[in-house]
Amino acid sequence: MTTHQHYFDAINTDDILADHPVGEDFVAFAKKSRDEIRAHQNRLFLRLVERAWQIPFYQRLWGAQGVERGDIRSLDDIGRLPTFDKQDIMTSLADYPPFGDFGGMDTYPGGAPNGVMHTTSGTTGNPQVLLVGAKSREVQNLLLGRLYRFQGLRPDDIVHSVYGHGMINGGHYVREAVVHWTSAIFMSAGTGIETRSAQQVALMKDFGTTAIVGFADYIKKLANVARENGLEPGRDINIRMISGHMGREDKDSLSQAWGGADCFDWYGVGDTGAIAGEGPDRDGLYVFEDAQFLEVCDIDTGQRVDDGQTGDMVVTCLYKDDVYPIIRFNTHDVTQVCQSASSLGLNFLRIEGFLGRSDNMVKLRGINIFPQAIGPMLEDIDAFAGEFICKCVRDDNGRDEMIVMAEAHGGPEQYNDHRPAFEALLKQKVGIDMAVELVAPGALAELTQVEVRQKPIRLIDERFSV
Repeated sequence: MTTHQHYFDAINTDDILADHPVGEDFVAFAKKSRDEIRAHQNRLFLRLVERAWQIPFYQRLWGAQGVERGDIRSLDDIGRLPTFDKQDIMTSLADYPPFGDFGGMDTYPGGAPNGVMHTTSGTTGNPQVLLVGAKSREVQNLLLGRLYRFQGLRPDDIVHSVYGHGMINGGHYVREAVVHWTSAIFMSAGTGIETRSAQQVALMKDFGTTAIVGFADYIKKLANVARENGLEPGRDINIRMISGHMGREDKDSLSQAWGGADCFDWYGVGDTGAIAGEGPDRDGLYVFEDAQFLEVCDIDTGQRVDDGQTGDMVVTCLYKDDVYPIIRFNTHDVTQVCQSASSLGLNFLRIEGFLGRSDNMVKLRGINIFPQAIGPMLEDIDAFAGEFICKCVRDDNGRDEMIVMAEAHGGPEQYNDHRPAFEALLKQKVGIDMAVELVAPGALAELTQVEVRQKPIRLIDERFSV
């Protein structure tokens, strides 16, 4: 008879909590000295490196750089290891289908470890396979669940989630985080395709939703849908907390849209789980340094940048020592390290949050422009209806231009009056002239796919089309 190890056999909750505390124990750990935090990271890092050496992907990646076993003796040596990114994973999947050679699944009896497979959403290309071992999955769940608690989520909260399901990781992982580590009631509404927006706001009223989790773009849209259906946020739907992905989203406007709810930002990617999140001080995002080692590296050279300078986030998941170890994964998401001290007395690194994607950055006349940052700039104009998309074109003279398409209130007859204010605001904030095209609310939905995607499309690049 074949003996099967169950998912929960691979998880030791006591060991997980010892390495990654929650609640007050988490706050106490984050107040330890930098030397104590570094020692914790170093212990987990060496365990992680030992695991990575068992996996062909890292044997090939590191061997090509002349790195040998024994060369990496502490976290101080991490700079000797090359970074990798999604393209390297996609190449592995193409060369070693269907799961690639980065997971290490063949090191388990029968090649079948306890774990989970998802894919990315394909926001920046073809969907990518994501592999997570049972132990790593529970640590991912813990990190997000404890973040929600740190931000103020209570056991008596009703949590409405607009994360998508299907093959992507988001909705499933968030559900597990809330259910396993917060005791709150979870409502898995999903995207506007999974549960129509009008039905979502009705469910929120019926079940007394108090917290919303998801991407800010769609959460803001739901506030408008509620009003269109005769429900006033703050009166008929009393949301006290929103936790999601703000980017440079204006949290004040999102809060106002939902009747004064407290809004919190957090950051992570499919491969890594939660990396950093705002605390109750809402002053930068605390990196979960007991589980993640984050480097901010120059977009062009790959070298570490000084605190306060922008660069790509390169992450090492210190806890991910079972399936698909992650060491120096370049997310190509841009941030910068906060230089001020934490008002809470925490000694974890803080970052400014998601500032844009370096592989989605547009350079116009010497200025770096991140399309995701354009929308929050437009929030200063009352006529802005909240949705936008940027279009890059190249004229007959080879000059690159960006056109900002934005949804606006007031109707077509007023758009000519509004347009100069939009263009002047962008000139002031970005530093160059950009044309603005105004359209009716809802007109950009097909382009942005805000109803379908967790992360709406914000850039159409027509410069290289034939």
